[in-house]
Amino acid sequence: MPQPAAGREILRFDDYVLDLHAGELHKNGRKVKLQEQPFQILETLLRRAGDVVSREELRQRLWPENTFVDFDHSLNTAVKKLRQALNDEADKPRFIETLPRRGYRFVGAVTEYQRPPEQRPLEQAVAPGGDLVGGVFALCDEADRNFVCLPIDDVTLKEKEKLEAAGDSLGLSLLSASERLLLVRTGTRVKVLEGRLGNSCYEVRILGGEHTAKTAVVLRKCLGERVEREEA
Repeated sequence: MPQPAAGREILRFDDYVLDLHAGELHKNGRKVKLQEQPFQILETLLRRAGDVVSREELRQRLWPENTFVDFDHSLNTAVKKLRQALNDEADKPRFIETLPRRGYRFVGAVTEYQRPPEQRPLEQAVAPGGDLVGGVFALCDEADRNFVCLPIDDVTLKEKEKLEAAGDSLGLSLLSASERLLLVRTGTRVKVLEGRLGNSCYEVRILGGEHTAKTAVVLRKCLGERVEREEA
């Protein structure tokens, strides 16, 4: 597996590597598919390995205030997907332990924790979101589909993830019909405006197609080849 670039924040446990900058989980060099909410849960538990993280703390991390969601069901679903990705079992946990009516605890060993450098030379300083901010990228899709479905804001992103976890295709269709989800062709250029959620996703401005000039939220993995960099 290629070594992470210097300054990237990496959490390691067992055979897994969680790259917080790229928003990706790898096992023995192979990428493990993990949706945004299970990813955030794993990051939270790893950062506090050995401590109990309450369900309320996770609710605050995953859902902004005034978000209407079946919290218990959605959190249970996200934890289930995380366990599936890690080949973990609730009754015989290697990593994620459930403490009834309290929360969850990571019981494995976090073997390495690398923080980005605290200080950088002035000429290399970058805005939150790393050196992607200001860059122009071509959208891509891991499944090689012709379109990427982009939420217009963080609230819609979390609602989209909730609906995907529940397999609610009707709910996703309603989001699209209300134009809170934008269907954008892969290859379309977008400009990165700001990093979000620990730089696992980014606010971008769409630079082509029917949604030109609109802003949306894009997961890091959907930002493909850098096309150019525009100066602020």
